[in-house]
Amino acid sequence: MIARTAGASARQEAIEFGGVTIKPGTRHTIELPLPRLYTHATVGMPVHVIHGRQQGPQFLLTAAVHGDEINGIEIIRRVLATKAVSRLAGTLFAVPVVNTYGFLSQSRYLPDRRDLNRSFPGSDKGSMAARLADTFMTEVASRCTHGIDLHTAAAGRTNLPQIRADLDRYPQLSELAEAFAAPIVLDSATRPGTLREAIGDKPVLLYEAGEALRFDDLAIRVGVKGVLRVMRHLGMLPPVKTRDAEKETGRRPWFANNSVWVRASQSGILRARIKLGGIVEEGDILGYIADPFGHSEQPIISDVAGLMIGLTKLPLVHEGEAIFHVATTASTASVAKAVDQFHQEYEQPVIKRLQ
Repeated sequence: MIARTAGASARQEAIEFGGVTIKPGTRHTIELPLPRLYTHATVGMPVHVIHGRQQGPQFLLTAAVHGDEINGIEIIRRVLATKAVSRLAGTLFAVPVVNTYGFLSQSRYLPDRRDLNRSFPGSDKGSMAARLADTFMTEVASRCTHGIDLHTAAAGRTNLPQIRADLDRYPQLSELAEAFAAPIVLDSATRPGTLREAIGDKPVLLYEAGEALRFDDLAIRVGVKGVLRVMRHLGMLPPVKTRDAEKETGRRPWFANNSVWVRASQSGILRARIKLGGIVEEGDILGYIADPFGHSEQPIISDVAGLMIGLTKLPLVHEGEAIFHVATTASTASVAKAVDQFHQEYEQPVIKRLQ
């Protein structure tokens, strides 16, 4: 864990952001102007800045790069409401809704039907998506040293809480991924046009959990804890109390370097036999696909072993459609241990108070 910097020499100076002077020890919500709607209504990208008194990392926290992925918005709200952030070292740039246009229309995409997370770093003279990406990169991302980008599965699918990071290209992410402590870390290459790719060598994690247009309380709680753990690891927040620190020891995520999609062998109605987070052995029957009359029924058999990290939520499938996402492994023993630890920490009955 990186130690918190202390002493008068480590005090921060005021910064300028979005035309506002932000003094150390203060927080501001600033709207960056975006192109207007065709009704001529103004549109902005809200950014909440917490500028700590002491020097530290410049941390970026983003959600709703895809406008229908809303779990991250609630994660950011809860992080900002945490008492510990009042003692922040460094600066937090929290952007709960990056894709304002998609969020307004409850859509993954922008009005020009482009995917913002395939449009970075953007251009100030390009498409609508490119211009939004350029504004974000120029005004916000360029300031930051570390970050976490919060996502969910696409519409009609759900994901087990997981961290994705290109560990081959950026091995320094391994330490941050372990600090986050999701049950699984998937080593996945960055794609051209994504925020992770555009940010480059700066350590940025991708958190995937839950489904689009739905609040998933488990995914949100894992996300909040993970963000705060990473910020503590970077020395931005005070360390946890001794009794809580003891609970943190010995918890390690499972690192996977490959995953496969199991696809529908025929069109029909799917009856799944496995749940999200289930352990998969080679040869397991994951479900059955049948026509509406039951005349033609085929089992879906896994040809790999691993962990079910994503699956379709819709029972109506076409031949070739991706329906089960399995992170693969030669042995499921280490997977089972990480999943057991995850359930012990989070699968507790009844939340005592609303957050």
